[in-house]
Order: sequence, then C-alpha cells, then structure tokens
Amino acid sequence: MKPLTIALILLGIAAFIGGVVWTTLQAAEVECEVCLVFGGTEVCRLGRGPSEEDARTAAQQSACGGNTSGMAESIACLNRASSRETCSAR
Repeated sequence: MKPLTIALILLGIAAFIGGVVWTTLQAAEVECEVCLVFGGTEVCRLGRGPSEEDARTAAQQSACGGNTSGMAESIACLNRASSRETCSAR
C-alpha cells in the first residue's frame, strides 16, 4: 500500500474512535444513585444517562443485577420502589 493510503486509513480509524468516545461522553448528562432493599440486603448503585429517568433506570438495573438470581427475582427487583435516590446534573 502507498503511504498516503495508509495515512488516510489511520486518519479514518482515529476519527471514528474519537467520534464514538465523544458521543459516549456527551450522552451522560445526569447521574443518579439508587438504593434499594431486596432479599434483606440494601444495595446502592450509580447510573448515568441523558435524562433523569434514564439515569435512575440504569442505576436500578445495576443494583438489581448483582442482587438477584434468576429472571423472576430480577423482575421483582426492578419493580420494587427504591429506598433512597439522589440525582444531579453532570
């Protein structure tokens, strides 16, 4: 391959990676911490998202993910009200 072709390919790859990183970082504008009690254990997790609802959902899914086993428990955990939550803009 010619040096110019290699340089253009590398530039394209760098631009793509930069675009993915920039888009990912821009999407998380709100951060929420959600705590919930399930199975006698309180678990608190952080979640980030473009809106408060998305950040809250991400935090609850994260808290339930490590606190349940099986689909039935996961669904029950996701439907449970949080014991505490705080959200803030980033």
